[in-house]
Amino acid sequence: MTKPTLVYDVHEQPTLGKWIILSLQHVLAMFGSTVLVPAITGLPVSVTLVSAGLGTLLYIILTNGKSPVFLGSSFAYISPILTAMTIGVATEGGKNPGAVAAGLMTVGIIYLIIALIIKFLGTGWLNHILPPIVIGPTIIVIGLGLAPVAINMAQTNGTGTFDPKYLAVALITLFTAIIISNFTKGLIQLIPIMIGIAVGYISAIMFGIVNFDILSQHNIIEMPEFLFLDGWPQFSFEVIAIMAPVALVTISEHIGDHLVLSSIIGKDLTKNPGLARTIAGDGLATLTAGFLGGPANTTYGENTGVVGITKVASVWVIGGAAVIAFFLGFIGKFTALITTIPAAVMGGVSILLFGVIASSGARVLINNKIDFSKQRNLIIAAVILVTGIGGMTIKIGNVEFAGMALAAITGIVLHLILPNKDDSYGSKEDVIKHIVVDGELLVEEINNNKKMVITVDGTSDEKGVAKNITSVNVVDKK
Repeated sequence: MTKPTLVYDVHEQPTLGKWIILSLQHVLAMFGSTVLVPAITGLPVSVTLVSAGLGTLLYIILTNGKSPVFLGSSFAYISPILTAMTIGVATEGGKNPGAVAAGLMTVGIIYLIIALIIKFLGTGWLNHILPPIVIGPTIIVIGLGLAPVAINMAQTNGTGTFDPKYLAVALITLFTAIIISNFTKGLIQLIPIMIGIAVGYISAIMFGIVNFDILSQHNIIEMPEFLFLDGWPQFSFEVIAIMAPVALVTISEHIGDHLVLSSIIGKDLTKNPGLARTIAGDGLATLTAGFLGGPANTTYGENTGVVGITKVASVWVIGGAAVIAFFLGFIGKFTALITTIPAAVMGGVSILLFGVIASSGARVLINNKIDFSKQRNLIIAAVILVTGIGGMTIKIGNVEFAGMALAAITGIVLHLILPNKDDSYGSKEDVIKHIVVDGELLVEEINNNKKMVITVDGTSDEKGVAKNITSVNVVDKK
């Protein structure tokens, strides 16, 4: 793998001043998306920040400080959290955070089990049951299934009654984020959500729809609203059925995120520390977050982008950001201020974010060159999309399978029983990447679910692009 030029490598520690500034950059990058999840689901912002910080530190420890990854709130679990929040609730508007905690702890346990299996069996079995034709449409369902939530927040402030002031605020927020992401560069381009929320919040104040009364009810420093202070996780087959299928999809995203980061820092994180450790670290973080009463954690593309732009891959910087996030959760006035952000503002950025999630599912299909002229691909995608977005429900005893969870399970079953499985893994063309010039060109490639080593006889230019190739030898290391 090509060794890029880094300002700080993974184990290098900046001086104190630079350390703080570089860590704050990562906090800014993750902040908007991280606080958006509790704002939508009703989970405590304070616990979310503590969970993100603590989860990231646990991940760093479990990966032996070899992977500069920040873990923040996962959008994939918003819909399951909203569903689980209503389990066993007798009154309208009631919430059951204990059920959510149990479901997310189950997800963490599933991650740990899969990490153990990968340690001994590798990832081939996971690729077998989760081809791109299942992963892509399932991610689309996650995004589009949340579309009504975003629109309701944007134009009704969550009340169900249309109000043009709320829609105006939502549109200001939305277009600010769009402008920042398309017409700026550097770090600013990495925080369009945070800037969009800030501008939307200011406009909401001008429209008179921000209520600051809650600030007087909180101290500067106070204990976060941990679940164990007022209740305990409430396990049931129903909540497990809601959460468990999502775990398989997010694990696939976890692997993809680590491959991207590997290419940025020039170290194969899937080998060292290895997927068994990275998935276990992610799982332990989500298990801890669930117990505390926060949302599930996941790797953050925003922070990976910061690493790519700044060329700072120091795990010390990521750890510093985690510590800052952890202590922010104990600043009562700060977390209370976050809760004053109107739903219209969050609805504005949600329109963009939920659409991006759906689009990333389409990108999975495009990147893998899935052929929709093949009948099996057309059928699997169609069934996943309609059952997931349409809200189909199957109830077996007291266990209910619905929405995205049912769509994912249905897609997996169809993939396993329909003929011509190879059609669901996309193009078989070999793409040469990560060329290392050292006498010969050695290339490591994950292609068509196989680990390949490609030896190329020839030369390359100053950018590592192969030319004058005389022969290519592909060695299958499956």
